[in-house]
Formats: sequence, C-alpha cells, structure tokens
Amino acid sequence: MLLYLPAFLIAFGISVGTILLFVLIPYFTQSAGAGKRSETRHAGKEHLSRLGGIGLIFGFGLAVLLDPHLVLTKEILGLLVCSLLILLFGLWDDFREQDWQIQLFFQISLCIIIFLFGVKILSVTNPLGGAWSLEAPMLLLPGFLILSAWILLVLNAVNWLDGLDGLLGGVSLFAFFSIFVLSLKPFVNQPPIAILAAAGLGSVLGFLIFNFHPAKILAGTSGALFLGFLVAVLAVLSGTKIATALLVLALPIADSLFVIWKRFRARASVFLPDTRHLHYRLRDLGWSETRIALFFYTATAAISLIALHTMLLGKLAAILIVLGSVFAFLSYVEWENGYCQVVCINTGELSCFLASDFFLSALLLLSLFLAAPPEKLIVGHEAFTLETARTPEERMRGLSGRDSLCPTCAMLF
Repeated sequence: MLLYLPAFLIAFGISVGTILLFVLIPYFTQSAGAGKRSETRHAGKEHLSRLGGIGLIFGFGLAVLLDPHLVLTKEILGLLVCSLLILLFGLWDDFREQDWQIQLFFQISLCIIIFLFGVKILSVTNPLGGAWSLEAPMLLLPGFLILSAWILLVLNAVNWLDGLDGLLGGVSLFAFFSIFVLSLKPFVNQPPIAILAAAGLGSVLGFLIFNFHPAKILAGTSGALFLGFLVAVLAVLSGTKIATALLVLALPIADSLFVIWKRFRARASVFLPDTRHLHYRLRDLGWSETRIALFFYTATAAISLIALHTMLLGKLAAILIVLGSVFAFLSYVEWENGYCQVVCINTGELSCFLASDFFLSALLLLSLFLAAPPEKLIVGHEAFTLETARTPEERMRGLSGRDSLCPTCAMLF
C-alpha cells in the first residue's frame, strides 16, 4: 500500500493548501465571479468562491507528475492535457457563464481529444461469454461513439450533483475508492490505475473538507467537469470497467436520466439547469443538506459494495435491480412532492424517512445477496472453477487430499 500513499498525500496536501488559500483570503472570493452568475443550482450561496476546481485539478495533476512510480503514457498525458483544458474552460464559465451550446461543444471536444490520445474502448464484453472486438479500422467510429456516450453520460451525471453541499465530492470519493480497490484485485492488477485513483481520492478529500455543509467553497464548473471526466476515463483505462463505474454511479445516473425524461415531457430544454433533481426534491420535503448528503453517501457505499463483489453477470443483474429501485424511489419522491409535501414537513418527515429507509435497506440486502464470491475466475483465456474456503479447517485442507481434482479447479481464501 505504500506504493500508492505518495500520490494520495501529495494530491491531498496540494488540494487543501490551494483551497485554503482561496477560503482565507477574501480577495480570491470576491474575484471568483461570486455574485456575477445566475445561480439556479446554488441559490443563497452566491457569495462563495467557485475556485474549488483549481485545488482539485492542481492536486491531481501535480500528484501524477511527481509520482516516481508512474510512467507518463500517452493516455495519462492526454488525461492531464484534458484536465488543463477543463480548468481553463471552467474558469471562463465561472467568471462569465457560457451557453449550453458552448458547454456541449467543449464536452464533445474533450471526447475527441482523449480519443486521439489513445483512450479507446477496444471491446464490449458479452455477458454470455467472450467479447465483441472494436479494434478493426471499420469499427473505429462505433468505438468512438460508445466512448463519447459514456463520457458525456458520466460527466454530466456527476456535474449535476453539484447542487448541494458535499454531494459532488462525496459521491466522487466513493467512485475513486471503488476504482482503486478494483485495480488492486488479483484478476485486474493495475497499479498505474490505482495510483491515478489514489491521486483522485486525495484531491477530492481535500476539497470535501471545505465543501461539506456548510460549504466554504464551491467546485465551480472546472471542478465538477473534472471529477466527472476523471471517473469516466479511469473506468475506461482500467480495462473498460464500465459496468463497475455504472453501478457505483447508479444513483446520480438514474437521477439524470429521470430528470432528462421529465424535461423532455415538459418540453423544457434538456441542458438548462433546474431544480428537478433528487437532492432538490428531498430538500423540498424538508430534508437538511447534511441529511441529503449522508443519504447519497450511504446509498453509494451500499451500491459500491455490490459492484466490488460481483462478476459480470451479477453486475448486470445488479444494475437492472438497482436502477429499477432508484427509479421507483425517484417516482415516490416525485409523488411526495406533488401530493404530500405539506404533510411531510408538518409531521416531521415521517413518510419521507420511511421511504429512504426502505430504499437503503433494499440496497443493503441486495449487496448481501449479490456479494457472494464468484464461481468462475477468468485468467487469460482459461476459466477456473472456484471453491470458497470459509472455515479454518477448509483453509488448512486446501485442495489437497481430493479424490478427483480437475486441472482448472481453484480455491478462494
């Protein structure tokens, strides 16, 4: 673990030091565009600096550049170049808010740039076995479109979390932690991705210290876009672990799709910000910002547990079940807002509390059900049958003394 500690500590220290500078010196707050934007998502917080993204990007970037164990490959260099572009564009938007067309054009440009730097989806795993390769020249365009769709989905889902204190940083923290743990698993074994995830963990933890309620600084456009882009790209770099990242981010992604559908039905612009998101709906029901943040943390932690303890088929089943549960919960909250808002507030939020408890209990039970060890382990082109040793006696016996032992049998301790 000492291999990954420098990246975490450097990113954390730089993130904290940079953000602390903006928090303590009023000049930076006053010059950060505070009060110069129409804050639909951060109503009542117009006085706060939007320069938190500088600490996030500086912390991550310098940790990557200073880490002696990390080789700057073409893909990692592309990630750093895109991070710098996000910083510049984000500051431009934070000082002078840009139209959604310009923001969408910039996001698509990021997809093109990172693709040119070699970040590609080379195959799509078949749940029934094998994979569909996208390496043929004629499949270059479909591969790019799939990559772009993935990046745009995650980037905006994470970006739209930046509405209440602590949401963006907390959910991103769990996403980076899941990628970090996944990269250390024996059947993945990707130390470079673990170092990048550790740097992301350090930078976002340093930011979260100042962004948890009551927030002293905001991530701004640069910070929100950076965190979403980093999660999306790391999922691709780590052997296209998109299913894992999709499961970890199931709550914000489902919320984003739900909001897009509602905007479409209302004939409103899909790209303009509003207060249809789950965290705003829960706030309308009388929930405090701290309670909303803790709800998102608990739900994301439970889903991350599922993601880290299931193989592909289990992940697909979990994605369907979790997304279904989230959509049901979103529909319930929507109903509460439409018909029971006054009742919830006047009766101490009883029905709202029961709804959130039911949702989290279902996720925890699902995690226990799906967290069983895998029955198959794929190493190269060979599939090994796994048996789990649950007692000290089984561990001592191992695979010895068996009457029949197949060539591809293995035991999980």
